[in-house]
Amino acid sequence: MPKVKETEILIVGGGPAGLSAASAAANLGASVLVLERDGKPGGQLIKQTHKFFGSKKQYAGDRGYQIGDLLIEQCRNNPNLEVWTDTTVLGIYEDGVVTAEGQGKHLKITPKKIIVATGASEKMIAFPNNDLPGIYGAGAVQTLMNVHGIVPGKRVLMIGAGNIGLIVSYQLMQAGVEIAAIIEAAPTIGGYLVHASKIRRAGVPILTSHTITEAYGDEGVEGAIICKLDESWQPVLGSEQDLKVDVVCLAVGLSPLTELCFQADCQMKYVPELSGHVPVRSEYLETTRPGLYVAGDVSGVEEASSAMVEGRLAGISAACSLGYGEDIAPKLQAEALAELSELRAGPAGQKTLRGIINLMDKGGVVC
Repeated sequence: MPKVKETEILIVGGGPAGLSAASAAANLGASVLVLERDGKPGGQLIKQTHKFFGSKKQYAGDRGYQIGDLLIEQCRNNPNLEVWTDTTVLGIYEDGVVTAEGQGKHLKITPKKIIVATGASEKMIAFPNNDLPGIYGAGAVQTLMNVHGIVPGKRVLMIGAGNIGLIVSYQLMQAGVEIAAIIEAAPTIGGYLVHASKIRRAGVPILTSHTITEAYGDEGVEGAIICKLDESWQPVLGSEQDLKVDVVCLAVGLSPLTELCFQADCQMKYVPELSGHVPVRSEYLETTRPGLYVAGDVSGVEEASSAMVEGRLAGISAACSLGYGEDIAPKLQAEALAELSELRAGPAGQKTLRGIINLMDKGGVVC
């Protein structure tokens, strides 16, 4: 690796959004460098074994890891594109210099445009003994099982009935792990009912309006106390249940990883519908810092399908701003925006749209 690297477009994060952005920009002729902190690009896709929904354009019917491999192959075969793995971005500075650490070296990159596609981190919830060994985030459980082939335990309490909680529960069951229950604080299941139906057919209870009050155990999780919640989200006295489990898995949502956007002095807004603080940006995903774009969960938590389309939109927009593909970029941008509208057409997507409108109303720059 050179100590100083010049590139036209630097992409921070090699997940579904970052890889899609890289291919789109490089296909228009821009020189692109992707920095990925893990040893293999692909992000969350590499541990997703379930099949995707949607249309053929969003790889419907393919499994997450297959889509990840396809995106990696597209990048590998593009002469305009480099991917540096095991490389962590440290900062984006006023003069446009980006610093990173890779293979024990301090690196400087001077890009003309930057796309931040850092994704999101798992949320945690507070309850007594939530630091016991045996308490995991759902993403960590997926990594253990689907990347390393290790089951986290024998009997699991899943907290959260969104898509992640339901999918990971089913994957645990496929691996021979018993699911004691799935509990959800909200009065309704948040994930797709097709996922919930598979769980229920296997005899696993999904308890809505329930929460965990504590975990217990000496050197690791031995059990958990759960209880029912009333209409005011308060515990119902006498409704406690003691579940003997050796794993508590938390699937309670994600938070956008926006530290670099804060550090780069992007204008930020807290938008609950987008799961936290996100950068104000234009329709074409350029932030209030000129030349810095965002894509994927860092701009608001959604499904991987939306992240890939946002990545493509950001890549096209960044390349076009450098003069590449000016004849076809508007058409490609319009197609990506139409795809995003389709993906956000359902009930879950309406929440995202409200968040984006809220964000734009608070100062978003629209191209």
